[in-house]
Amino acid sequence: MSRVYADANAIRGKPWYEYNKFRIEWSSPDRYEIIRRLGGGKYSEVFEGIDTVNNDRCVIKVLKPVAGHKIKREIKVLRNLAGAPSCVALLDVVRDSSRMYHSLVTEYIENTDWGQLYTRLTDADIRHYMFQLFTALDFVHAHGIMHRDVKPANVMIDHQRRELRLIDWGLAEFYHPNEEYHVRVGSRHYKSPELLVGYKRYDYSLDLWSTGCMFAAMIFRKQHFFRGSDNDDQLLKIMRVLGTEKFDAYLKAYDIPFESDIEDLLGNYPARPWQRFTTAENQHLASADALALLDRLLRFDPRERLTAKEAMAHAYFATVRVEGVKPDAHSDSGFASM
Repeated sequence: MSRVYADANAIRGKPWYEYNKFRIEWSSPDRYEIIRRLGGGKYSEVFEGIDTVNNDRCVIKVLKPVAGHKIKREIKVLRNLAGAPSCVALLDVVRDSSRMYHSLVTEYIENTDWGQLYTRLTDADIRHYMFQLFTALDFVHAHGIMHRDVKPANVMIDHQRRELRLIDWGLAEFYHPNEEYHVRVGSRHYKSPELLVGYKRYDYSLDLWSTGCMFAAMIFRKQHFFRGSDNDDQLLKIMRVLGTEKFDAYLKAYDIPFESDIEDLLGNYPARPWQRFTTAENQHLASADALALLDRLLRFDPRERLTAKEAMAHAYFATVRVEGVKPDAHSDSGFASM
């Protein structure tokens, strides 16, 4: 069971988290014009668009044919998170007359590509954006929702405005204690160990692992800190840093059976201190506080990872908090935005 917000959905009741019976009022796509393609993936194609009624730029996410409950789930999550700090805002949902094409219209963010951005971030930049990301995650988790796909491609950063938005809620899910969830979520380089070993009773903490991977990429200036070629290799990359002793302890604590045909996964690896990854190029970013925070995020055992709220209270963010952004931006009950 999650250490925090375990009863977030039980408190709010079925109208909050029950999405299968959720009724969607679809708008006509006529008011929106597509300007250019921004990208796409397994589940959608994404375009920059314009709202012809007010001439505002927007993002139009055209969903590829998927099960109806997944469309309902994503829209329900976005509606529930209306007004959430540093989370993308849903503006409209549209469906064409044939009822074949469903699209989500969201706010437009002037994003800087991660491949160009991660090498340019200063120490102050990293603290600023990471605090925004933890603020978003604490709000989301307090409202009973796991994002399940935190990665650079889903974290839009408008560097000029110094604003961050967490986007793409297609894999998000409502958390209920002791429920078993699919492990085929997330993106390989940011998958938590529980996903890689097939442990289905995970919780919000998988988002903190993914965020820790992003943080490591920022402070060590690596595009992806753990860069496995497949899921087995991804787990091996993690074991070679965190060590097999802690991995074995994690498997034992959660009674997780683990067998592998990959000989390297059965080897013994000592834990490597985080200081081993500092170089002349990144040492100004990898401060003692930064490494201490990273160490509390990248843990095999989800119960040992910091929660988003605990991360916000870490000494690493002392200067950010002094600037006037308070960790307790919302009450623990989280009912303000319902």
